Amino acid sequence: MSPSPHEIHQQRLEQLAAFIRESDQVLADWDAYSDQHTDLDGWPHDEDAYAQRAGARDIDAWKAFNRIRHTAKALVATAEAQLQRLPAQAIQSRWVWQLGVLDTTLDRLIALQNEWLTTRDSLHPSARPGTELYDNARARRNAQAWPELNEWASAGEALLEIHRAAEQAPSPLANHTSGAHPRTTDVGQPRHRGAQVSMPENIDVDLIAPRYLAGAGDPA
Repeated sequence: MSPSPHEIHQQRLEQLAAFIRESDQVLADWDAYSDQHTDLDGWPHDEDAYAQRAGARDIDAWKAFNRIRHTAKALVATAEAQLQRLPAQAIQSRWVWQLGVLDTTLDRLIALQNEWLTTRDSLHPSARPGTELYDNARARRNAQAWPELNEWASAGEALLEIHRAAEQAPSPLANHTSGAHPRTTDVGQPRHRGAQVSMPENIDVDLIAPRYLAGAGDPA
């Protein structure tokens, strides 16, 4: 039996929460390393070691993003639909701005990924993961994506907040429900009888397969 749109969205939200947690940890670990390995002016004590550690940071950040990379557009679209149906008193003024940041930043991340795929396909057939040519090209994508991924992790909390607000909304939003029973999840507050998820059409159920939910995504 295929999962319902509500169940699909719930799994996507859980992966979003995991992405935010992992991204926060990546940033905290990097800040701790940087503080310990730079002078008072911010210059690294060992430039080669510092660059290597930055590369590992970028890999970890992209791996975390793989949890939601294929569903990020749908998460933003659903939040936009939910926001339109919320009563004015339930809306945080920053949410519209944060959704705009998420949408714009995601476009840049998609462009970076497409550029990387084009570069990868143009490499010599001998260039495989683990070779210098391949790894250096992918590292450039990761490094360019680092600031954008930070933006997504920061603004992404708004998607969870909007979802909770929609779940807790009073009865006027109940006309859009699918009748799911309330339950407690690990991505927010106990579920209430209120607005259910307004999902985009043409959902690809494969994108909640274990390899995506584990943050592995595809080999790229």
